[in-house]
Amino acid sequence: MDAISRLLKPRSVAVIGASGDPAKTAGRPVSYLVKHSFSGEIYPVNPKIDRIGDLRCYPDLASLPAVPDVGIVLLGAERAHLAVRDLASRGAAAAIVLASGYAETGEEGARRQKQLLEAAGSMRILGPNTIGLVNLTDSIVLSATGALEMDHFPVGSIGVVSQSGGILGSLLSRAAARGIGLSKLVSTSNEADLELADFIAALADDEATRVIALYVETVRHPGKFRAAALKAARAGKPIVAFKIGRSEAGAQAAVSHTGALAGADRMYDALFRQCGVIRAQTFGDLLDIPAALATGRQLRGNRVAILTSTGGAGTLVSDSLGVSGFDTPAPDARTAAALRALQTGDHAALDRNPIDVTLAGLQPDLLRGAIQALLASPSYDALTVIAGSSSLAMPELMAGAIRDCLPLSDKPVVAYVSPHAPEAAALLTQCGVPAFAAPESCTAALRGLLHAGQWRAPVEEGVGEGSVVVDDLPAGPLDEAQAKQLFARFGVPCAREVVVETPGQAERAARELGGRVVLKILAGEITHKSDVGGVAVDLTPEQVDARVSAMAEEVERKARVRPRRFLVQELVAGGTELILGMHCDPLGTAILLGMGGVTAELFKDTTLRLLPARGGLSREEALSMARELRTWPLLDGFRGRPKADVEALVTAIVAFSRMAAQLGERLVEAEINPLFVLPQGQGVRAADGVAVLAR
Repeated sequence: MDAISRLLKPRSVAVIGASGDPAKTAGRPVSYLVKHSFSGEIYPVNPKIDRIGDLRCYPDLASLPAVPDVGIVLLGAERAHLAVRDLASRGAAAAIVLASGYAETGEEGARRQKQLLEAAGSMRILGPNTIGLVNLTDSIVLSATGALEMDHFPVGSIGVVSQSGGILGSLLSRAAARGIGLSKLVSTSNEADLELADFIAALADDEATRVIALYVETVRHPGKFRAAALKAARAGKPIVAFKIGRSEAGAQAAVSHTGALAGADRMYDALFRQCGVIRAQTFGDLLDIPAALATGRQLRGNRVAILTSTGGAGTLVSDSLGVSGFDTPAPDARTAAALRALQTGDHAALDRNPIDVTLAGLQPDLLRGAIQALLASPSYDALTVIAGSSSLAMPELMAGAIRDCLPLSDKPVVAYVSPHAPEAAALLTQCGVPAFAAPESCTAALRGLLHAGQWRAPVEEGVGEGSVVVDDLPAGPLDEAQAKQLFARFGVPCAREVVVETPGQAERAARELGGRVVLKILAGEITHKSDVGGVAVDLTPEQVDARVSAMAEEVERKARVRPRRFLVQELVAGGTELILGMHCDPLGTAILLGMGGVTAELFKDTTLRLLPARGGLSREEALSMARELRTWPLLDGFRGRPKADVEALVTAIVAFSRMAAQLGERLVEAEINPLFVLPQGQGVRAADGVAVLAR
């Protein structure tokens, strides 16, 4: 049994600094271990008292009769490392350090955290600044959270890992109140040693866990996180993550809480997408989505039947589903006939969706028959049952009727409890029907199920080819011609162009290129040339001569730099303008694709992909990036427009990503804007470029 397994399921626990007063934080761990029937050995350690309840209290770790698997350290930050050192010397598997005052507080705290690690040696540490962990599967509570004052918690298959101790207690109590069963809960907090990825990997191997929920402030080791998330995905265990820090204020709060550097929020979107992690958009989603996933049912399409006995609530659910792209079609003829056979009279609306069986809440047999008909229908992939006020008179009968129908189909069934009835909702959830208090929660749960059913773990980790030589290029900002030389070496086609210094050279170059041309200044220190008058488009060879002199004067006036060299470039027309770039972040290097040209920053129609551990992006990833753009229809023949050369675009994205992967930290910045995607069969052209190389 490895250290993490012993931490999650210890046979013995030492509590260092234990208090005999259960009302104090230091008194809670022993009190909770006893209260929740821990079956192993409990060793309170405190030299000032002899007993805590029926347990002998030991003066120090050396006095313990056996080596504990885990030590809960309740000492302050100034002394905690001493207990950690003693635990390590005795051979304990792990220490849980609750004290705050470490890296989250600044330089001095970071020094104490380093001291803690040195004291631990090869022993593992959970925390510091943690509330501990709770293993509900095996009735093991190694925590001081006040949520454990509750007497009973529903045990289930959702594992929770939180970087906030307070949130751990919040999720534990909220889940219990809603009848949502959890398996393991871990607060990693400062993550001096053990972190999110360690517990994701452990829960991927845990037989009692089917779904993993994460409360994320930051991901410290993206590669490790990615490997653990993919391990969970391949084990068939979906991950749902709520990531804070989407606003500037939230990001600052996360940093101050954990003492760690957070990545840009869009980079987290890319990381989660590539790992198959379902991102919870609200804190409520962090329980709602796992509750649906924990049923083990798969959503294979977006067609949802809504069964209701109250029209208004049915409309709320239908509207929410429609906004999120779900379809709520009317019943097919055979299903409608089966529904009509259940209820006489003209009170029911059975030929439309929502399907309104007016008195179903008070007639379990009718409700049972309607559910069976809808689950058997080929027209629907999922069912949402609405519990109206009339059903509250007999919630057990309603819950039982739905539960009886579940074995007849593997389609997802969720419930919306329209009145405020938390006990009825909890009863439904415990019967295997995730129940929600808001229509939007039903939609979020179904959206999570659809994501989990459609996502597939990547087959290839990256694409790489032979190394390209770039040693002859200078360090620092490259001028446009040098940047495009760099791109071309990796296989990105560039527009034809000539570097010139005089008006006469410019005119001759324009005639050699034939037709109309683009004139630009060539200066590495000026990135946005059009902002200072450094670009002129659609010039004839006769116009180029005079335009060179006029451009030099305008740029000098606006940028206080007089350009000495110019670029005469063929005019590329008839294509779709995209932007292709790379972005460096604490989470890694990402490739960006989006609408290009001068409107790139205005419309912000972009998508990101993090580079894999080795090599560039695959062709499949590159194509999926293009398809994610809102402007994808422009590439795909929108309203009779010629289809663009998407194959050539994919090749260019892969080549650009391979460049970023090979150069690594030497490539500080790189961007092509615009990248013209020409009609099918005509390829792509990089018409402008920026690149910065580190020394």
